[in-house]
Amino acid sequence: MEQGRASDTSLIRPKWIRSLRTFVQGCFGLFCLYAGYRFYLFYLWGSGQTSSYVPRPPSVEAFLPISALVGLKRLVLSGHYDMIHPAGLTIFLASICIGLLLRKGFCGWICPVGFCFNLVEKTAKKLKILWQPPLWLDLPLLFLKYLLLFFFLYLIAWKMTLAQIEAFHTSPYNLAVDAKMLLFFLSPSQLSVGIMLFLMAISFIIRNFWCRYLCPYGALLGLLALASPFQVKRDPKTCINCKKCEKTCPASIRITAKNTVRTGECIGCTECVSVCPVEDCLTLALPRRRKNSILLLPAAVLAIYFLFYGMAILTGHWYSAVPPEVTKKFYSIIAELPHP
Repeated sequence: MEQGRASDTSLIRPKWIRSLRTFVQGCFGLFCLYAGYRFYLFYLWGSGQTSSYVPRPPSVEAFLPISALVGLKRLVLSGHYDMIHPAGLTIFLASICIGLLLRKGFCGWICPVGFCFNLVEKTAKKLKILWQPPLWLDLPLLFLKYLLLFFFLYLIAWKMTLAQIEAFHTSPYNLAVDAKMLLFFLSPSQLSVGIMLFLMAISFIIRNFWCRYLCPYGALLGLLALASPFQVKRDPKTCINCKKCEKTCPASIRITAKNTVRTGECIGCTECVSVCPVEDCLTLALPRRRKNSILLLPAAVLAIYFLFYGMAILTGHWYSAVPPEVTKKFYSIIAELPHP
């Protein structure tokens, strides 16, 4: 009986969930590097620097969130799917669905940018240099990413008309924006280098600074996550206030001050549940079901993500309809293409 109970507990909240999350995010991160390398080879061909043709990997469009937001509004207003950057729109729709159902599971289990900052956090923990900002500083900083989000929503979701969206959609800039993104990383300005170095350096001191305070993508998913049926619940009667949950939480949520974690900052990593030393004190809850295996959430995140990917492949909404020769035409004059 005791052995069966221990096995059940291991299934409900396995201690290796953090390693699993690192592995899953790492796989997505390595795939992004591979796709980025393939896209670089495609760019060399498109810009006339080599005669060797390499197909353009659609997954690089995941790094075009503004184009995806424009594509989503175009889809809503006209019913037309973005066939210039269809993979970007598909990934964006998948992340929105994940946010509504599974908290910020996209941030916690897929996002390669979050993975990079998670590695920084792990290093900072070993060096013991992480610092938790006081509430009077933490709360105002939290609003920064929401201000950035509302800025983009105002310009795109509110102000842009369908005619303006169609003009942007077929503009030379949008046709070559993926190469613009690549050049941003290959030949960054001094200001861009300074900002990236600052974000990396401050993340050694303040846990996940970019994700927590500045990422508008995460802000959007956080607002959607407020509707998620998944919640972490705490039993105040059995809590021993050890704060192990808060020490491990990548989002720096003050879990011991809550009975239910409803905040949009929760990334659905479930690490807090796995480290709690008191059985059933912290649980992953659903309506009418307080206790669930914490493996359910990441399994559902990956299932939804790959469902969107599979449906996009089957319905022809993954690969761009723009012929490589057309792309090559605009890559050759990319330096002359101004921002809209």
